[in-house]
Amino acid sequence: MMATEKLFGMHATALQLRNQRMMLLASNIANAATPGYKARDLDFSKALDLARQGGSPAAAMEGAISYRVPVQASLDGNTVEMSTEQTAFAENALAYRSSLSFLNGRINTLTRAIKGE
Repeated sequence: MMATEKLFGMHATALQLRNQRMMLLASNIANAATPGYKARDLDFSKALDLARQGGSPAAAMEGAISYRVPVQASLDGNTVEMSTEQTAFAENALAYRSSLSFLNGRINTLTRAIKGE
């Protein structure tokens, strides 16, 4: 078990994975008008499970990325659906902030313990 996992649980890994998912979703949104662009997403649960099995967050992410299947295909081959991407981005941002808040609280607790407060 890594030292960070002992101190912060899976929240440190979750934060890294959420960050990577946010970058994927932002890339999808940025390429909404690019012909032939294939939207990708990270299966967060699968990535977290892979990380728990001893993989690094980077390796876990690689094993959990897949192409999104559109509800309605576009004529130019682009699979980005803005409503889907925006919803996923907002949900991921909320989960990211939750993990960040937990880690912040944990760090403050550890800091107070070290100072003897």
